[in-house]
Amino acid sequence: MSNAGCSSVLPAPCRQAGHRAPLPLPAAPQFVARFRSNRRLRVTCASAAGHVSRIPPTEARRVRSLAGSRHRPPPLTRIRSGTPRCAYVEKMLVAETASLLDVHRKDREARIRKQLRKVELPPSPYDTAWVAMVPLRGSPHTPCFPQCVEWILQNQHENGSWDINDFGSSANKNVLLSTLACVLALEKWNLGQEHIRKGLHFIGRHFSLVMDEEIAAPTGFNMIFPGMLSLAIGAGLQFPVRQTDIDGILHQWEMELKRQAGQKSYGREAYMAYVSEGLGNLLDWNEVMKFQRKNGSLFNSPSTTAAALVHNYDDKALDYLNMIVSKFGGAVPTVYPLNMHCKLSMVDSLEKIGISRHFSSEIEGILDMAYSFWLQRDEEIMMDVATCAMAFRLLRMNGYDVSSDELSHLAEASNFHNSLQGYLSDTKSVLELYKASKVCVSEHELILDNIGNWSGSLLSEKLCSEGVQGLPILEVEYALKFPFYTTLERLDHKRNIEHFDARGSHILKTECLPYGINQELLALAVEDFTFSQSIYQDELLHLDRWVKENRLDQLQFARQKLTYCYLSAAATIFPPELSDARISWAKNGVLTTVVDDFFDVGGSKEELENLIALVEKWDEHHKDDFCSEQVRIVFCALYTTVNQLGSIASAVQNRDVKNHLIEIWLHLLRSMMTEAEWQRSQYVPTMEEYMTNGVVSFALGPIVLPALYCVGEKLLGSAVKNQEYSELFRLMSTCGRLLNDSQGFEVCWALLSQKSLCSCRPLNVFFFRKGGLPPASA
Repeated sequence: MSNAGCSSVLPAPCRQAGHRAPLPLPAAPQFVARFRSNRRLRVTCASAAGHVSRIPPTEARRVRSLAGSRHRPPPLTRIRSGTPRCAYVEKMLVAETASLLDVHRKDREARIRKQLRKVELPPSPYDTAWVAMVPLRGSPHTPCFPQCVEWILQNQHENGSWDINDFGSSANKNVLLSTLACVLALEKWNLGQEHIRKGLHFIGRHFSLVMDEEIAAPTGFNMIFPGMLSLAIGAGLQFPVRQTDIDGILHQWEMELKRQAGQKSYGREAYMAYVSEGLGNLLDWNEVMKFQRKNGSLFNSPSTTAAALVHNYDDKALDYLNMIVSKFGGAVPTVYPLNMHCKLSMVDSLEKIGISRHFSSEIEGILDMAYSFWLQRDEEIMMDVATCAMAFRLLRMNGYDVSSDELSHLAEASNFHNSLQGYLSDTKSVLELYKASKVCVSEHELILDNIGNWSGSLLSEKLCSEGVQGLPILEVEYALKFPFYTTLERLDHKRNIEHFDARGSHILKTECLPYGINQELLALAVEDFTFSQSIYQDELLHLDRWVKENRLDQLQFARQKLTYCYLSAAATIFPPELSDARISWAKNGVLTTVVDDFFDVGGSKEELENLIALVEKWDEHHKDDFCSEQVRIVFCALYTTVNQLGSIASAVQNRDVKNHLIEIWLHLLRSMMTEAEWQRSQYVPTMEEYMTNGVVSFALGPIVLPALYCVGEKLLGSAVKNQEYSELFRLMSTCGRLLNDSQGFEVCWALLSQKSLCSCRPLNVFFFRKGGLPPASA
């Protein structure tokens, strides 16, 4: 995944000028976690406004994917660079700015939190118009919902349109559809003649859009708009449009009706029922009512339900419309209920752009509700493919016990194609199914395997045939290339922020826009990411000093992997408040690399034995115990760092864990010595011998466990030494070892034409002993 360069969405890190003491030296614990008793840790790091240190140019280039690609003075510095001020005034100005930003951030979080608790759905002029057309039972010349008629009269734009955009500044197929529906509603009740005139002229001025197939259209537009146009002409309305253009639209409609009549499938029947308001008496309304849901609606669509009531009275349908009009007043949304879909979509967005930790209690409440709906097989989740797949993925990723059996009806592609979403070739639904299929916890989940196979193939076909347009094409390409388990979380956040759809509209039969909440999400994500960048940069500076102070950069045999090790920490343990864990991960990552190189190429047998003996003594070692300067540097760095990190971890855990960290390191050194002895003696281990030792020598022990001690959770001694932890560690290390060795073997095989196979022992010889084939020949 490439992350070269930064989008304009993400500003370069702004570092406030001013005096700031450098980060303390490694001798004292500097990155002790706060609020350790709180399960959901809050940001407690110092404000980025006080950070002035800059990363050296070489380091800055290396961490650009996390720290931004442009460096510029912060706003206060640029504005006041020509105006000298005393330090006190500058300090006050910075403090005021930081305080103001904090207030804005809290206000923004409050608005997002409000939307998470109660979804606000915008009004749909189109659906409101159809509800307005429902007559009062027993009185066909009186509207059943006069408040909807009144809303139409009060909400026409100056240009003659009805649009959810407050300014009515643009024309598109969605606006034309809504405007035509509102005109029909007013004409039905013989009201608002001037409104009708203005609406007809708006449609006439933009009628060319209707015939332009290159312009995106709402679902079913080619069925609904011509049908409503025919209904309007039948009612005596005259459009300022050439008759040939009207005839052309109606002819295309008739051809589409004939094409639809030639198809027989459940998906086709569902589609025709879904767009039934454009078909009128051409449909058998009793057949349409087969799609009625428990809440009385048809497809949770006010417009479809209202059209059914116009042609076929039904008590449950009327109850549904009464309920939504009572809830929303004079204007109804385009879909209801949409509560769970909206909330799950927001949770998904919060996780994708890296700010979910700010709303942990709200997210927990939403997922608990979704889990309850899941267990009850509630229609709000189960009847929509995309919502069902997204709920499954989010619930399973957050630790809820959900069975893939609930997706069994989608295990075969034919079943999906026979649904409404399949008939509509809904790319987002297929994409959600594909992503859900990757959240597999057992090799026996054949349902997920099947879904992944057919949905992946279908998405690939869509890409090849250019069947995906706009933003979804980027999502599809990325999902196919990078399943979630192959990505680094913080880099994923960066990419998702850069490609975030701030408008966030969802087009069904008409457009549905959230109340500006996506703009709030994007603003908070950019702010959070920028703040995190400043923290990461200072941590990297601290680590750079640590390497030099411990003279690790003077070891000629050792690879210098500081930036690599820190990236692996910051890209996964990303919250700013988890600084202790990142520092622990990175330092131990650097030390394991140094020790690995020492055992592989840097040290003699005497030096390796000397290092192990020193670690066994630990506090009992003496200054004369070092057989070489190399051993002195390696051991002293190990001794100082493990003691420091042990103090930090012990403070977090409220018990002494330092001895456990020393044990882990000693276990690693002994496993590395075993491999070194194999190498010297040209011994080829059995697979069992190799893997048993390799699980330890892969060196995740000193990296992972100390970091776990620092994230805030209390870990009992029995927990980190029990069977479950040992098995999880074995599986993790086995995967890492095999991935590492397979890549190393490919490199060795490429060099075989020039070098001896012996340089690739022991694993490569083992492959040949067992009759395995190298990658190039397999």
